Amino acid sequence: MKIYTKRGDTGETSLIGGSRVPKSNIRIEAYGTVDELNSYLGILRSFVSDGNNSQILSEIQDRLFTVGSLLASAPASKMIVPDLHESDSTLLENAIDTMNKELPELRAFILPAGSAEIAHCHVARCVCRRAERLCVQLNDREEIEPQIIQYLNRLSDYLFVLGRFTGLKQNIHEVNWKPRL
Repeated sequence: MKIYTKRGDTGETSLIGGSRVPKSNIRIEAYGTVDELNSYLGILRSFVSDGNNSQILSEIQDRLFTVGSLLASAPASKMIVPDLHESDSTLLENAIDTMNKELPELRAFILPAGSAEIAHCHVARCVCRRAERLCVQLNDREEIEPQIIQYLNRLSDYLFVLGRFTGLKQNIHEVNWKPRL
């Protein structure tokens, strides 16, 4: 199978189902950002030493391919693509709850720093939030699977808590943001 097809050389790409759209289309921007997030999670996984969270990140990467498939499908497509389930968001909620049991109560904004692993959690969280915003914009124009936005929202929460949890396990103290007044 050839990797290059030359069909995108004019600035258009095909959605699942065959319709062609400009590469600047919000749908392409949304699933491209999900792909960026997935790649960033690959970097994050190379740092994560906690076996449970490494497994969860692997599951998340798989789900992000599902999200990408859903977003890459033309609205009228009859093609069958994987689907997202409520249980996918529940997995993240349970992981958040488990980590939060060990974390001190959050009483201030914290700076996204401390170690490379912590910083990668926060960069991935920011990319996730951008993907979520793009999906909301897309949904304003044409309805998308509601589970996508919920999942991305929960995922950004998971990544935030994972950053905090990582700091706890690395014995790195959180640095509170102190606004200048």
